[in-house]
Amino acid sequence: MKQIIYIMMIPLFSGCIFYSMAGSIPPHINSISIPMVENQTVEFGISEAVTDNLVNQFLETNILRLEEENNADSILKGKIVRVKDAPYTYTKEESVTEYRFTITMDLEWYDIVEDKIIIKKQYSGFGAYGLSGDISSDQIDNDGDGLVDSEDEDEFGDPREYATKVAVRKIAQDILNEIMTSW
Repeated sequence: MKQIIYIMMIPLFSGCIFYSMAGSIPPHINSISIPMVENQTVEFGISEAVTDNLVNQFLETNILRLEEENNADSILKGKIVRVKDAPYTYTKEESVTEYRFTITMDLEWYDIVEDKIIIKKQYSGFGAYGLSGDISSDQIDNDGDGLVDSEDEDEFGDPREYATKVAVRKIAQDILNEIMTSW
């Protein structure tokens, strides 16, 4: 009976071992360079915001050392390919009550040492805002955290600017999460 149990467990363990080995960052990559993200849209200042958020995420988590490109083991290149600011929610009378600001970005994480691409993927992030002009009382969960208005201590400021910050932050977090899950 024990032999049958052991035989049945072998595929389970071998699957886990293969998965964990395949998903690890190469041991020779200890640093990363993050040059200014390219902006192919007309949205002013968005490349700086995305780049700053990426750099800050890496500094906060400290999973890879930030270096200049000529000293780094890897490089993270991004290109903002689309910005969409469109109606998202309507009333019964078909009036817009909520807009969604969405940023779409192509990203490539490149292994300089072994001259190969580690990740090549498109990321998207969004923030929501209403037309009231005051996001602290617009009855919208502007940053997608499940909290609305007075429940959410960080909902204040210009609605569209706030939605932009939320979209930029989501992209940076998604990219970092992708790299960390490769760890």
